[in-house]
Amino acid sequence: MKTNSNTYTIIYSAILVVIVAFLLAFVSQALKSKQDANVALDQKKQILYSLNIRGLDGEAAESKYKEVVKSEEQIDGNTLYKCNVDGKDKYVIPLKGMGLWGGISGFLAINEDKATVYGAYFNHESETAGLGAEIKDSQSWQEKFRGKKLFKDGTDEVALSVVKKVEDSQSQVDAVTGATLTSNGVSDMLKDCIQKYGKFFKR
Repeated sequence: MKTNSNTYTIIYSAILVVIVAFLLAFVSQALKSKQDANVALDQKKQILYSLNIRGLDGEAAESKYKEVVKSEEQIDGNTLYKCNVDGKDKYVIPLKGMGLWGGISGFLAINEDKATVYGAYFNHESETAGLGAEIKDSQSWQEKFRGKKLFKDGTDEVALSVVKKVEDSQSQVDAVTGATLTSNGVSDMLKDCIQKYGKFFKR
């Protein structure tokens, strides 16, 4: 076969594509277990972050997670993590919502009273760096949620929210500067996700 013919070029390209695809599939499959382990570890670290436990990685994070997370239960199909930090019971719920450019997520840690926030951690897929991305990058902003009330007094109406102008310092958090839509997404996410645990919060 002539190496400068169209037929040769097509056959050569097809064989090369098949070989590359096979190698990529093989590498992907070989690394899958490690990738899954990394994803699982990252989630455990995020849960620890919401419990105000930071700076741990690898085996240290795994060990601390096993120490503080006592059980994982389902409330109407929604996951609830029962934890114990420094001898006190805490509860962690996953958060999932939409920001400006894509999905946002996180974990909210709740005190034993089931009425106040112990800690929070937020993540995002594609929010703007320096603006909406601050929900993840700014630890000081996440720390503003500590001690905030979940509900309006005497009701099951969610009060915890993110607003541009704080009028109720007991349950509201300042929005991220220049990221109104992302902040609104966090606020909506908190309300929607907390409401899903109505049976758990009902006293």
